Amino acid sequence: MITIDTTNLCSHLQQKLFEAEGIYHSLWIAMQEDEELTAVVRQRQLHIYRQGKKVLILKGKAAPTIVREDPVCKMLSDRP
Repeated sequence: MITIDTTNLCSHLQQKLFEAEGIYHSLWIAMQEDEELTAVVRQRQLHIYRQGKKVLILKGKAAPTIVREDPVCKMLSDRP
């Protein structure tokens, strides 16, 4: 299970991740179940890593940045 310090996380991103109707909420749930993923808050954004390699950056108001192809990134394109 991933735990992050939300103190410096953008409020828009917090809503998108943690609220049930948020567009990244299903991604957050999947991240909790995947033991290979870790996440760190940097510059108010959430940087997601798989086995120590950055794969995705989630931002509050801007589009996410896919750094490397990963199954977790496919969840972004599967959103309704």
